[in-house]
Amino acid sequence: MIEGPVQISRQDGIRRIGIEMNISGRDIGGFVAEAKQEIKEKVMLPAGYYVTWGGQFENQQRAMNKLMIIGPVAIGLILLLLYVTFRSIRLALLVICNLPFALIGGIFSIYISGQYLSVPASVGFVVLFGVAVLNGLVLVSRISQLREEGLALPEAIRKGSLDRLRPVLMTASIAIFSLIPMLLAGGTGSEIQKPLATVVVGGLITSTLLTLLIIPSVYSWFEKRSIEEEM
Repeated sequence: MIEGPVQISRQDGIRRIGIEMNISGRDIGGFVAEAKQEIKEKVMLPAGYYVTWGGQFENQQRAMNKLMIIGPVAIGLILLLLYVTFRSIRLALLVICNLPFALIGGIFSIYISGQYLSVPASVGFVVLFGVAVLNGLVLVSRISQLREEGLALPEAIRKGSLDRLRPVLMTASIAIFSLIPMLLAGGTGSEIQKPLATVVVGGLITSTLLTLLIIPSVYSWFEKRSIEEEM
């Protein structure tokens, strides 16, 4: 007598054997990529056999594919709204340039915390980009308003930066302090809360500092180029 499987599962009329495992201490995507390579090199599957990866990995891939579409669409819509607001593609691009500043902090915070890019972290980048664009919009719109009132370029940049220093810092600090409980979470659900909070907090720190330091300088360069072209 030969012992057989307790249950024979089928999917689409084909027999299926499920192997379940839990991943700890590393990202699912990296583990699956390494496992695929090992199977390809060391396992010879009989004819008619193939391997598929499901579960959390499949859900993660599906969500990441959607985010890869939603992200560029959201940035495009933001750029369109900024252009409608300023009636200037240069100023719209200037505000959008704040996104790489936020991206630097988000990626660096994930790296130093030992986490990995997951779906919650990707959602955190979407949230982060919204706050970063808002801070840049507040600063650039004030400088542009002062220029329309007749102030010279250096004075408009100096006064506009001072006028919007407190609102920019308040927006960033409130968001950071509100996410500290999620950042320090360690119980049930922390695997979702912590990556999102890590990305937003790290990105806001760099984007806020670089917004206040770099955007005024780039605005001055943009305005000088515009004046030279008009002449």
